[in-house]
Amino acid sequence: MTTGPVLVDTADGVVTLTLHRPEARNAMNTAMREALIDALRSADADPAVAAVIITGTDPVFSAGADLKESLVNGLPPRPRTNVGQAVRGVAVPVLCAVNGACVTGALELALSASFIVASEHARFADTHARVGLLPGWGMSALLPRAVGVRVARQMTATGNFVDAAEALRIGLVNEVVPHHQLLPHARQLAADITSADRAAVRASLALYDRGDGATLAHALGLEAEAVANWHLDPAAVRDRFATTIQRGSARS
Repeated sequence: MTTGPVLVDTADGVVTLTLHRPEARNAMNTAMREALIDALRSADADPAVAAVIITGTDPVFSAGADLKESLVNGLPPRPRTNVGQAVRGVAVPVLCAVNGACVTGALELALSASFIVASEHARFADTHARVGLLPGWGMSALLPRAVGVRVARQMTATGNFVDAAEALRIGLVNEVVPHHQLLPHARQLAADITSADRAAVRASLALYDRGDGATLAHALGLEAEAVANWHLDPAAVRDRFATTIQRGSARS
C-alpha cells in the first residue's frame, strides 16, 4: 500500500483509494486531488483492474475541498484539479464507500461514482451556498438526477445534513450497511464486478452515461447501435452463461 494523502491498495483486480488526511477531516487539498486523479488514471489504464473503490480514513469520508488552502485574498477557490470530472472519466466501475461525513466537494466526488454504498455512520450535505460558493465539480447536474430536483433544492438551500437512512430513502445511496461491514461489503461488490465480462461491463455503463437525459427513442437507438457493433464470442458466452447459472443457484 502506498502512503501519502491518498492510500492506494491493489488486490485481485480491485484498486482501493483511501482519502487520508485525518488531521484535516480528509479535506481535499491540491496534493490530495492530484494524487487521487493520478491514481484514478493509473487504475483506468491498467487492463488488470476491473473496479475502483474510493473511501476515507475514519471517522469521516471527506469534508470536501480544503478551503483553508483554496481561499486566497478573499477570492473563491479556483481548483486546478476537478476530482468529480476525473471520477466520471474512469471507464471501469467506481464504487464510493462512504464511511462518515461526506460534505460538498466530497459529495460531488461520490455522486460522480458509478454507485454509492454507505456506512450507518455516513452523513451527506451540500454546504456550497452556506459559505457563499457555487459548485464546480458537478453538484447542480448530479444531485437532482440522484434525488430529484425538489430534494436537491432543499439540500442545497439549507445545507442540512442527510443521514444514511434518509440518503437510502431518497435514492442518494444504493445501500447502507453496518459500519464495520462497509469495506468488506464494498470489496465483495467489487469482486462480483471482477467476475463479469469486463468489456461488457464497461460498454454497459457507457450506455447508461450516454443515454442519461436522452429521450427514450435516442437511448434505445444508442443501445441498438452498440449491439450492432458488439463483437460476440459465442464460446466465451457459453462458458460465462454456465458459471452464471451456477452462481445464481448457489445464492438462491
